[in-house]
Amino acid sequence: MLVSDRPNILWYCTDQQRFDTIGALGNPHVRTPVVDGLVRDGVAFTHAFCQSPICTPSRSSFMTGLYPSRVHNTRNGNDTFPNWPPVITRLIADAGYECGLIGKFHLQSSGKRTEPRIDDGFSYWKFSHAPRDDWAEGHDYADWVRAQGGDLNTLRASEDRVPTELHQTTWASERAIEFIGQSHAQPWLLNVNIYDPHEPFVPPRSYAEQFDPADMPGPHFRESDLAAQALLAECDFQNEVRTPEEHDARGCQARYYAMIAQIDDQFARILEALEATGQRDNTVIIFTSDHGEALGDHGLMWKGCRFYEGLVRVPLIFSWPRQFGGNVQCNELVELLDLTATLLDLTGVPQPDYQQGKSLLPILCGEATGEHRAFVRSEYFDALDPHFTGGSGTYATMHRTRQHKLAVYHGKGIGELFDLERDPWEHENLWNDPAHAELKHRLIAESFDAHVLLATDVGSDRIAPM
Repeated sequence: MLVSDRPNILWYCTDQQRFDTIGALGNPHVRTPVVDGLVRDGVAFTHAFCQSPICTPSRSSFMTGLYPSRVHNTRNGNDTFPNWPPVITRLIADAGYECGLIGKFHLQSSGKRTEPRIDDGFSYWKFSHAPRDDWAEGHDYADWVRAQGGDLNTLRASEDRVPTELHQTTWASERAIEFIGQSHAQPWLLNVNIYDPHEPFVPPRSYAEQFDPADMPGPHFRESDLAAQALLAECDFQNEVRTPEEHDARGCQARYYAMIAQIDDQFARILEALEATGQRDNTVIIFTSDHGEALGDHGLMWKGCRFYEGLVRVPLIFSWPRQFGGNVQCNELVELLDLTATLLDLTGVPQPDYQQGKSLLPILCGEATGEHRAFVRSEYFDALDPHFTGGSGTYATMHRTRQHKLAVYHGKGIGELFDLERDPWEHENLWNDPAHAELKHRLIAESFDAHVLLATDVGSDRIAPM
């Protein structure tokens, strides 16, 4: 399916934002009026899933249209990125688009140095992996702060932390407004990747004061979660299992929501720039995140090797009033790697045979028939350093249908099975329940088939019949 012309594309990606953090989609505790407006004007996918609950493999997946294990890039802290396949922006740039990046890329490790460039297709490159100034070669955000007389290391150590006017989210908006205001002889794609609401949860004081921990709903937690997570203790995670009180979960939630409020305000400035320059009507806006956040659910905090809804389910909103439906909330199962096929459809580029995404354009245009996906898949293949996580190096997969979720921690003899209709927040593990043994084995078989058919690389193209 093709659209009538080639639009500009504003692709805004937050870092570590859960699906349930948008007011218009049911959260009364957040403040997201601008994103709420995007929901009213566009199509919000309420069941969008990342292909890994960790940054690098997730981003590698939706930048290539392949599952992380298929693209051979499953680890954070990785030394290199494979030289094949090309990332989506390379394909779009080759088709005549001007592509820009602001903020994170994170297809390779940025530990102790800025991320090496690959053949990424970006002609406008304003890189800042994280809001720190601890790399000898520097990065654009740190340079921007210094140009305004600030020092990131001093600000980060202060009681008030980094103020709004010098925050990375503000810098990203400034650079986006700069790009949008330039003269463009061709259609453009701007990929804005901010660091927030990634931990540590340290919003500017002016935003933190807007959210009272006492008013927060708290995490999805039962006392039985402590024993359940003890059984999974050898599997990687980033923090100890604790009660909500021990985690200060409501305090974390308040600060997390404060960071999202700041994102909303800064996102508004970018949309205003589109309107002011007369480009809004011909610009597709995409708002999403790379993965979620535990935020105290099940006694866990931060990202890591689990597949609970808060960790793998993310916002995904499209808006283009000229072409797309408005005020549509779609509950079809979709994957972030579907972004690649969708972007190619929007830009008029044929989808390569090797890519595994399925275009969302028929849904966006109100022309879809039938089910988009029968299941979604997520992977965790030794993604984090075991010395950092306290685990042993874990390989795990998720197979999620409309009603059930299966998580298998491979080689450890343990897993999870949830009936999401009866237990939407995944407190009752049915893995060892004899009454669900047949269901478990059927889903294991389906998941294994999916891995073989979707994640196995069979090598080069066939050029002869024998």
